[in-house]
Amino acid sequence: MTLTKSEIVDKITEKMGLSKNQSVDLVEVMLELIKKTLENGESVLISGFGKFNVKAKNKRMGRNPATGDQMLLDARKVITFTCSQKLRSLIDPVPPPKKGK
Repeated sequence: MTLTKSEIVDKITEKMGLSKNQSVDLVEVMLELIKKTLENGESVLISGFGKFNVKAKNKRMGRNPATGDQMLLDARKVITFTCSQKLRSLIDPVPPPKKGK
């Protein structure tokens, strides 16, 4: 199941006692702030949740999946997400084995 923006608005309305319009505005402003920050090439850190980063990818050779032909892929920027340790422990409570031990 996917959590939608509409469901987030409904949960904020329910939990915070805001009107639906106020909740929509709150979510829209928050998402717009995140988008503008990433657009400017800056990271977004949400404590206890994770960090969004903008990373540059260089030109590289790729393959057309339909024909199998090689092709040069242009340089581009991608957004990556790294979850916080707190979120990771909620998703997978068993810690990964430590490297080198």
